[in-house]
Amino acid sequence: MFESAELGHKIDKDVWDREVPALREALLDAQFDLTTAKFPVIILVAGVDGAGKSETVNTLNEWMDPRHIQTHGLAEPSDEELERPYMWRYWRLLPPQGRMGIFDGSWYTWPILERANGRIKTSDLDQDMTRVARFEQMLIHEGALVLKFWMHLGKGEQKKRLKSLEKDPKTRWRVTPRDWKHFEMYDTFRQVAERALRSTSTADAPWIVVEATDPHYQRLTVGKILLERLRARLDHPAPVVPALPLHPPPPSLDGVDILKALDLSKRIDDKKEYEDELLTLQGKLNLLTRHRNFRKHSVVMAFEGVDAAGKGGSIRRITQALDARHYQIHPIAAPTEEERAQPYLWRFWRHLPRRGKVAIFDRSWYGRVLVERVEGFCSEADWQRAYSEINEFEDQLVRSRTIVLKFWLSISQEEQLRRFQERQDTPFKRFKLGEEDWRNREKWPAYEAAICDMLDRTSTEIAPWTLVESEDKHYGRIKILRTLVQRLEEEM
Repeated sequence: MFESAELGHKIDKDVWDREVPALREALLDAQFDLTTAKFPVIILVAGVDGAGKSETVNTLNEWMDPRHIQTHGLAEPSDEELERPYMWRYWRLLPPQGRMGIFDGSWYTWPILERANGRIKTSDLDQDMTRVARFEQMLIHEGALVLKFWMHLGKGEQKKRLKSLEKDPKTRWRVTPRDWKHFEMYDTFRQVAERALRSTSTADAPWIVVEATDPHYQRLTVGKILLERLRARLDHPAPVVPALPLHPPPPSLDGVDILKALDLSKRIDDKKEYEDELLTLQGKLNLLTRHRNFRKHSVVMAFEGVDAAGKGGSIRRITQALDARHYQIHPIAAPTEEERAQPYLWRFWRHLPRRGKVAIFDRSWYGRVLVERVEGFCSEADWQRAYSEINEFEDQLVRSRTIVLKFWLSISQEEQLRRFQERQDTPFKRFKLGEEDWRNREKWPAYEAAICDMLDRTSTEIAPWTLVESEDKHYGRIKILRTLVQRLEEEM
């Protein structure tokens, strides 16, 4: 893969002086057009040490308007980043629509270095690259233009470059003992990098290997490719996908309507029994979250259910047992302008907790396969691929020692109507009821089909759904608390 980048291409000064002004003008024009476009540009600059990665990034910032470029030079993960899933640090740095993001160091860097240093196996590297490829495919589906440049130097050229930089007092600071250590590992690093690049060079996001022997050739090549790809995307935007589903909803995988199979008659009629059990479970929960082993984990809870199913009341019974410094509730409503300019899952990734903390989502990332699907707010292709993207998201959470709990609270249509009327007649509860709640009742069958599909396709072994019979609020709250306490006991 790297052989074609070892041919010794050079650009003389006359060519450089002649071509750069026109290229800069064209790049600025394209960047201006990008500011009103509905897609972001993500540029990865990677390669061997001494290959001029940082210099290339600096040149792009010099040639274009840096106010519309987010540049990220990423080294080893910080303590804050290590306490969250590996991809968290990259999700939070993604550029919004109309902007460019340049990564000097990316989601490839750490897995390649870990494998080259023998800290992970080849099979681990392959799994990491599979996850990376899925991540990039998701970005592309969400509209991003992804450009990946690998700056390549042969072993002899790398040694020559490092010695030249080290010899000059003005550039000596650029060469560190780590650079020489990596040079000694050149052959191993090249083998690992080539394996990673081959497995992730796709039709939609191919790796572009750039010879880095001559800085003029290197920077001019990167600039021209960026202009070509950006201009092509601006002048020929992707076709608009119809907003409404094209086909009838798919049937459940096993044909079972799991919601209708729930026994909604389950109750706790004795108030004292309920209060005693509630206090007992809250006490256990408090002790578990104060246990020393809890600091090795984080907890993410997702609460879903039809309107008035009791999500808010259940969440309050949990937080009554927690230290307010250790949890955060995230009520999820329609996305903001900032959130609409990012990939769908971005607003959930940004709220993931550190170790020893709890994040509670009142409605969650399942909105895409529920309300967005039923209301036609996204295309069929979007909600169909969302199942696998959600499963991948939760898999990454669990791999990073996050305890994931998902609760679906279920009530009957008759009980929902009763609760709606109670809210309407109670002054301090009226804020909970709006026209949209009444309108959603008319689409009960469509929502029921979407819910069954969601449960069928996303209740996995590592992140199963807990179905809560919430016709009786007391029963539902106790079941949720009991499930939470049991999971924490199992994990710790």
